[in-house]
Amino acid sequence: MTNSIYHSITEKKKAGKKSFAVLVDPDKTDERKIAQLLQLTNEAKVDYLLVGGSLVISNHLDEVVKQIRKQCHTPVILFPGAPSQVSRYANGLLYLSLISGRNPDLLIGQHVISAPLVKQSGLEIISTGYMVVDGGAPTTVSYISNAAPIPSGKNEIAICTAMAGEMLGMKLIYMDAGSGAEKPISEAMIAGVAGAIEVPLVVGGGIRDPEKAYLDCKAGADMIVVGNAIEKEPALVQEISDAVHRAPVRL
Repeated sequence: MTNSIYHSITEKKKAGKKSFAVLVDPDKTDERKIAQLLQLTNEAKVDYLLVGGSLVISNHLDEVVKQIRKQCHTPVILFPGAPSQVSRYANGLLYLSLISGRNPDLLIGQHVISAPLVKQSGLEIISTGYMVVDGGAPTTVSYISNAAPIPSGKNEIAICTAMAGEMLGMKLIYMDAGSGAEKPISEAMIAGVAGAIEVPLVVGGGIRDPEKAYLDCKAGADMIVVGNAIEKEPALVQEISDAVHRAPVRL
């Protein structure tokens, strides 16, 4: 296992550069759609492709990852919703611990079960403190996790949770309002968390336009993840990528 992906994320953070990742859900795509999306992501200079979802019931995770690897050179990072969502054809894997919830199965239980498979995969493993924030509507991740999200107005809870995750050794903190969120995470919460930790901060869920992506980066997000909005309007890839990559360093 190498640390090339994590190294690239941290080096961009040190240089004040923001990253843009497009989330591909295997359940919501097919070969034709992936080919079209990859053309757009290549042209837009997307930094990373995340692959995964809360369920992944389609059983073609390997095929999706192989198609992506064949058609582009953008690093592919698995964003698993369960231990079974591992593909050796990817470049890396976010090893998610749901630190915002109190479900022991998603804090460590599933990790114990998946550890041998993950270890043998040869993937770059990036330990990630995963924080689900209330996005104003029930989401798949909150239902599957059986854990209440962090209230959207409780910035102090998010800050303390992120601090704890960093001190427990998490390499990334990922704040997510969830797929289909009615409202994204506020810039105030992002700024509070970004100011309290030193590890890279990833933000996703409910980001539907370039302006919000730009403001989140300005508030302190190091990586922006967008999935649903691009599924509905693929042309947003270029616009959001431009917004993220021109965002200023947070002072």
